[in-house]
Amino acid sequence: MQTSMRLLGRRRFLPIFVTQFLGAFNDNLFKTAMVLFATYQVYSDPKVEMQFNALATGLFILPFFLLSALSGQLADTRDKARIIRLVKTAEIFIMIAGAIGLLLPSIPLMLGAVLAMGVHSTFFGPIKYAILPQHLEPEEVLGGTGLVEAGTYIAILAGTITAGFITQRPDIAAGMVLMVAILGWFAGRQVPPAPPVHEEHGIDWHIVRSSFRLVNATMHIPRLFLAICSISFFWTIGAVLVIEFPPLVKNVLTSNEQVASLFLAVFSVGVAIGSVAINRLLKGEVSARYSPISVIAMAGFILGVYAISKSWEGDTAGSLYNLAEFIEHPSAVAMLIALFGVAVTGGMFVVPLYAFLTTTVEKDQTARTVAANNIVNSGSMVAGSLLAFTLSAVGVSAVDQLLMVSAMCFISAWLAWKLHQACGHSPKTAL
Repeated sequence: MQTSMRLLGRRRFLPIFVTQFLGAFNDNLFKTAMVLFATYQVYSDPKVEMQFNALATGLFILPFFLLSALSGQLADTRDKARIIRLVKTAEIFIMIAGAIGLLLPSIPLMLGAVLAMGVHSTFFGPIKYAILPQHLEPEEVLGGTGLVEAGTYIAILAGTITAGFITQRPDIAAGMVLMVAILGWFAGRQVPPAPPVHEEHGIDWHIVRSSFRLVNATMHIPRLFLAICSISFFWTIGAVLVIEFPPLVKNVLTSNEQVASLFLAVFSVGVAIGSVAINRLLKGEVSARYSPISVIAMAGFILGVYAISKSWEGDTAGSLYNLAEFIEHPSAVAMLIALFGVAVTGGMFVVPLYAFLTTTVEKDQTARTVAANNIVNSGSMVAGSLLAFTLSAVGVSAVDQLLMVSAMCFISAWLAWKLHQACGHSPKTAL
């Protein structure tokens, strides 16, 4: 832990960490403020609320599916620091549009900004992992990956909590997203140069063909195939949970925006804690041995959330619990503990799998590998969003969908166990 934290004092790590932190904060501040605004101020039908949340999630993820191959090629064949500066410049203009959408307010303009932020994150995503093996020592990569993941989820925590308290103040939200984008631009300019490891190659600008080739070139490696499939199932689960939280809080737990923000925040900080904890357990070793049991435990905690939700007795007077009233509810502590358990075990499951992506291949292939992972992940998450949308449309409630999510955890556990077996059981073969 101490070795990992010392990386925060190094220029080869701190600027990329800060840039990623601010970007994740801004993404989630804007998206959460928009979703809570629509859920609590615009719509009053649980089905429509679920469908809107699924649409917003799908729009943000769609660029990962379409453009990840191109982003991976650019990151492997161009200076990664230069690309960071370009995408952080674009973020300022995107947030100008998003801020206008919040002020009007305009749902189409806000959804357009979410889609554009998805494009921004698609081009930044491969770099935040692929740059680590280039700037860090081999024994520092897992720790650096854990810090990036932890920082990301702490940023999500801060963004979601903040959004819950400023949802009814669009002027403050608009000013904040624009200010954070500018700070991210300054941080991105401090990232040290990270030129391509080998000579630059040509780029295939045909997004369909390049995506197919990229995934095909990556997925034939057994360890990468299993790691990517496991990560994809995890993020499908995560996407469905995030889609469900606001309608679940409003319509089942009869609680307000601050409680919905609290749910998202607890989920985020739990994943952050799990991300750092697994690094301590593994002591720098890249291994999936704890991943199967972690995601099985995650399934158990999801069933806990389901059981508590089914037995919840909310306010029947028509008003929503505020944060203090929610905490006083007899089942609130159990609900938060179950939710926190879901998040911690999820973080413990996924971080070692990301480390496989950057240590299994050569350094000049890491960004492409992360991009291939993003394509498969995003396709799975879009499918999860469509599934949540469809189930809601046919009358399956947010609570009952938790049973489906729990079952998906066992598929992830099986894939992670296959990965552990494919890598052997010794530290030497795990790398």
